[in-house]
Amino acid sequence: MHDEYRTVAREAVHETEINRSRFLCALAPAATEEEAQEFVARVRKEHPSASHNCFAYVIGADAGVQKASDDGEPGGTAGVPMLQMLLRRDMRYVVAVVTRYYGGVKLGAGGLIRAYGGAVGEALDAVGTLTRRRFRLATVTVDHQRAGKIQNDLRSAGREVRDVRYGDAVTIEIGLPDADVEAFTAWLADATAGAAVFELGGEAYGDA
Repeated sequence: MHDEYRTVAREAVHETEINRSRFLCALAPAATEEEAQEFVARVRKEHPSASHNCFAYVIGADAGVQKASDDGEPGGTAGVPMLQMLLRRDMRYVVAVVTRYYGGVKLGAGGLIRAYGGAVGEALDAVGTLTRRRFRLATVTVDHQRAGKIQNDLRSAGREVRDVRYGDAVTIEIGLPDADVEAFTAWLADATAGAAVFELGGEAYGDA
């Protein structure tokens, strides 16, 4: 399983012009393949008179779902270079649509490959990316007396406190990199004189 991946923070469009053809690269985060397809459909609707609306998307931290379309451009000259650019940049959960308005000058296969791949690369540079890192969800259950201090200590140590629930005891949900679990349990036992209960949960991804 991948320890981290990159994605885009928001939807954005970046435009480049090559030999009088306009290339508009629309990027968006997509949690599922359905979201990616909906975004592609939306961009196509916005540009009904464009020569081509080519797309590529990568879903899954392990890049399990990969799709690309040339949308009428010569086979392998648009969608695949777009997909390759996303993969080369370690992008996941992302969809790219490059809309081309033909300007009257043919680019040739090599030119198209460079143009479509380049449009995605330039858009990623312009929009910026986020790194998300894999971590384990964990809960710390502690008495009310110690809860405030533990929360402060966690935050000052840069630990992400995801949730706090108050009942007979206080349950604090945190995210921990796998490598930190052992050191954290030792610290917690020391900080609470062994009074805290620590439980490891599933895995998730969060901002690095």
